[in-house]
Amino acid sequence: MPHIQFKLIPEAQIETILPLLMKLNTSTPEAILKERIHEMIQQNYKCVGMYDHDVLIGIAGLWFMTRHYCGKSIEPDHVIIQSSYRNQGLGKRLFEWIYAYGKQMGCEVSELNAYIPNTKSHEFYEREGYKKLGYHFIKNI
Repeated sequence: MPHIQFKLIPEAQIETILPLLMKLNTSTPEAILKERIHEMIQQNYKCVGMYDHDVLIGIAGLWFMTRHYCGKSIEPDHVIIQSSYRNQGLGKRLFEWIYAYGKQMGCEVSELNAYIPNTKSHEFYEREGYKKLGYHFIKNI
């Protein structure tokens, strides 16, 4: 088992997530992703990095908000682990870190969105105890 650490990525180092983020978002140019992550930092966003020694091997964006139906929440976003590190229980460990951090930040729930075709992630999230609550809709304006 590799030596794994979880830590928040400082704002000054946020661009280190770009190579992993680009594996999830192949249609948005790197320059736009870079601009957006810097803007996100100003909007209640943090990112946890999963490191094997000093090598970034996984990320999960974290959004914080309060919603009328569930209270204060932490929302994991753009979760990805390098393919060579998958199926080793690291996703579970990452989410354990996220839950603990969310509790430390006063969150009552964790909620997330998952793309419909990504059925492997649905299976993982259901094993983690997430329940399907609704659909996420998007419209360009």
